[in-house]
Amino acid sequence: MLTANDPSRKSWIEVPTGSDFPIQNLPFGVFLANDDHVSIGSRIGNTAIDLAALHQLGYFEGIILPEDVFLQDTLNDFITLGKPTIRQVRNRLAEIFDVNNDQLQSNADQREVVLFPVEELQMLMPVFIQDYTDFYSSREHATNVGIMFRGKENALMPNWLHLPVGYHGRSSSIIVSGENIHRPMGQMLPPGAEAPVFGPSKAMDFELEMGFITTDGKPLGDRISTGEAEDYLFGMVIFNDWSARDLQRWEYVPLGPFLGKNFGSSISPWVVTFDALEPYRTARPKQEEPKPLPYLECAPNTSYDIQLEVYLQPEGGEENLISESNHKYLYWTMVQQLAHHTVNGCNINAGDLMASGTISGPEPKNYGSMLELSWKGDKPLKLSDGSERKYLLDGDTVIMKAFCDNGTQRIGFGEVRSKILPAKA
Repeated sequence: MLTANDPSRKSWIEVPTGSDFPIQNLPFGVFLANDDHVSIGSRIGNTAIDLAALHQLGYFEGIILPEDVFLQDTLNDFITLGKPTIRQVRNRLAEIFDVNNDQLQSNADQREVVLFPVEELQMLMPVFIQDYTDFYSSREHATNVGIMFRGKENALMPNWLHLPVGYHGRSSSIIVSGENIHRPMGQMLPPGAEAPVFGPSKAMDFELEMGFITTDGKPLGDRISTGEAEDYLFGMVIFNDWSARDLQRWEYVPLGPFLGKNFGSSISPWVVTFDALEPYRTARPKQEEPKPLPYLECAPNTSYDIQLEVYLQPEGGEENLISESNHKYLYWTMVQQLAHHTVNGCNINAGDLMASGTISGPEPKNYGSMLELSWKGDKPLKLSDGSERKYLLDGDTVIMKAFCDNGTQRIGFGEVRSKILPAKA
C-alpha cells in the first residue's frame, strides 16, 4: 500500500507554498552535515531528515533493515533491499512526520539530531553509478538533429522507430548539482577545413534529460520484460548530459559519442521514487507506424507527466527561462528502454543510471538543447541582458528543474545546477 501518497496528509514540518518536497514526495539522498558526518536522508520542505539517526532511535522498528544501511555514503546498499522494503521505509516516514503524530514532533532532543535545514548541508552523489547508459528516445529531438545534418527526407535513421537507440556512457565523470565543469578540449574540424585542429570546444551545449536508477536485476543471461521492468526501477533524477557538439561532430562516425560527451554530466541530488510519481502516470505517445516488436510492447500508461524547465544564467546576470519541455514527450518509455537493454542478457546493478536522451517537444520552446534552440547557431538566443548565445560561454550557469503538478499537488526534483569554467590549459 502506498500510504505515503495520501494527498490529504499534512506534515508538522513546514512546507513552503510551491515546494517540490511535500510529505507525499519523501525522496532519498546523501548529505554531509556541518559536523562532517555523512548520512542517507530524506526531505520535507526545506528540512532534511537524517535516516541513520531515525534508525538508531528505533523509528523503523518492524522493518527488516541492516544496522548500518543508512550510514553508507551512497544509496546503493539501501536500493539492494528492494522496492517492498523501500516502500515500507517511505510509508513509515510519512507516519512519523504526519501532523497528527507527536512522537518525534514533541521530542526536542531527538529532533535536534534528526532534522537539519537543507541550506546547511552539502549534498553528495546519491548513488555509486557503476554503469551508465544514455538513450536517444525523443522523436522530436532525433528528428530535429536529423533534419539539420541529413535533411528532412532522412531525418530519422532506419532503426529509430524500431528500437530505443542508446550507447554506453562514462559513469566516472557524472557529478552532482553544484559542482562546476570545465570546457573540454579536443579535435574539431572547422567549416571548410581539410584537417582537424585541437583546442577548447567552441560549441558547448547542455542536454535536458531525466535519468532513472535501477535496483539489482536478474543474473547475466536473463532478460527483463516490459511487464516486469517497473519492479527494477528505484527512482528518477534530473540529468544534464553536457555535450561538445564540434568534438562530437568530428568523432562520432562510425562508433558514436565519445570525447564530445564523456567529459561530464550533472545530476540532481534527490532521487524521487517511482512510488511518489505514481499519481502522475500518463499515456505514452502512440507507437503504431511501425508497431514495436512483441518484446517492446507495453501498457499505454508507462510515461509520466513531469514538467521540465531550463534556465541560462550569464555570469553576474539573471536567470533566463529558455526551454520548457515534458518527460511525457519521450517516444520510448523507461520500461521499453530497460527491456531492450536486457533483451540480449545484459545484467544491471543497483545504482545503475539510464538517461533518457535529450527531451524535446513539438514546439521550439520545448527544445532541450542549444543545438536546437539556436538551430545549429543560425538563430541565436537573445537573453535579458541583451547578449546572444549560439552555444554556451564560459561563466554561463545552466539550471534545470523538474516537477509534477496536477493542480492540487506538486512533487518535484529540485534542480541541477552547474557553471561552465574555462578549459584547463
